[in-house]
Amino acid sequence: MTRYGILLVTFACAVCALPSHAQPQSAAQPQSAAQPQSSPTATTAPVPKTGVPPQLTIKGKLRYFARESFRPGVWAVAGIYTGIEMAHPPKTYPPEWRQGVGGFARNYGDFMASWTAVQGGKFVVAAATHEDPRYSPSTRSGLVPRSLHALKFVFIDHSDSGRNRLALSNFAGAAAGGFVGNAYLPDGYNDASHAYTRSALALSGFLTSNLADEFHPEIVRIAHKLHIPFVGK
Repeated sequence: MTRYGILLVTFACAVCALPSHAQPQSAAQPQSAAQPQSSPTATTAPVPKTGVPPQLTIKGKLRYFARESFRPGVWAVAGIYTGIEMAHPPKTYPPEWRQGVGGFARNYGDFMASWTAVQGGKFVVAAATHEDPRYSPSTRSGLVPRSLHALKFVFIDHSDSGRNRLALSNFAGAAAGGFVGNAYLPDGYNDASHAYTRSALALSGFLTSNLADEFHPEIVRIAHKLHIPFVGK
């Protein structure tokens, strides 16, 4: 398995996590049992936002990225990914990275180091540039418009005041996740070329995470119907 598996892992982590990206409900529209049930067509569209969510302070952003770094499901998914990685390791990996408990620990640590570096890089830049790190769901309906919105949010997100802006934190996080491996990966994988490739994959991983957040309500409904555990409500 190549590192393209990180895209599926990111998606799985986002699906299994608690809905940390969910926007808070407006106080003027509390949930009530008296509210009518949604129509069948409305179940495929997100609830339109009623306003800009409260701004995150630096402390709030730190808590946000701490949750993202250690969100439910990350540890288990990292173990599954590491097991698959060791079953099909890069051909030129040395024995200590391919075999035994030591090899598993190294690859597991690589996954967690990359994941944490991505979130750390995003936090530093988001805090310094007043960027809101939270995903903002689309207000449109339909698979294609919502998917395009998730793609756009990889590159264009929001400032703390709710204005569109270049998603600098995503680029910084991808770079951090890609280059952190140069400190410990085997020779031949700790160079700039491989780091740029890992960074590009990390940036692509934001799309899978955005898609999981965008379609989280639908994913949860399907999971509940199929009795799949560990999917956040």
